Amino acid sequence: MRVQRKHVLAATVAVVASVGLSVGTGMGFAETTPAGRSACVGSVTFSAEGGAPAATSDRFPAGTRLRVTNLDNDRSATVTVVGPSGSCVLLNAAAMDLVREPGKNVIRRNVVERLDGAAPAPGGGQPVETRPGNAQPIGGSVCTGAITFSAEAGAPAATSGQFPVGTRLRVTNLDNNRSATVTVVGPSGTCVLLNAAAMDLVREPGKNVIRRNTVQLLR
Repeated sequence: MRVQRKHVLAATVAVVASVGLSVGTGMGFAETTPAGRSACVGSVTFSAEGGAPAATSDRFPAGTRLRVTNLDNDRSATVTVVGPSGSCVLLNAAAMDLVREPGKNVIRRNVVERLDGAAPAPGGGQPVETRPGNAQPIGGSVCTGAITFSAEAGAPAATSGQFPVGTRLRVTNLDNNRSATVTVVGPSGTCVLLNAAAMDLVREPGKNVIRRNTVQLLR
């Protein structure tokens, strides 16, 4: 009889645990949107643009609605793409404030969902045509759209969603003709995302985005 009671008790505990897990997941205690389902890959950052929460993108056309979720604090922002940029999704200041953690200017663990259900353009951005043996692409820049930065410290460097680690790039701000030569040190969701030191070399005072720029491939 004692053995039977133990078996009944164990079965009851197992059922309760199973129900608890199901309820926890349904109420959002477990992660409900795996990173593999994200429409963008890499970190999400922001520009200094004002206005209501919005985003720019090199992959989604203007008018596209996206939901950006920070997996580190489960905060989300629903934004509309209002124009092009050099990122899969680049938030403006108001949108970033809705999802960021205090003091952080980049969201590494994130999910970006396209709310109209359509698939993004494969690969993102426009292809860059290059001449054999020439580091300069036709058209003058290997990236299109605005350039912004993360809060990463250290010597001038960059991350990229287009170029592998070790690639050397020269970024020029056409508004002041200042340039920075950087090495790609890791992945991001942007063609080129500068760190703080690199951005300080090329930005104009008080500006966190470089709209008129040229990115040259030096390797």
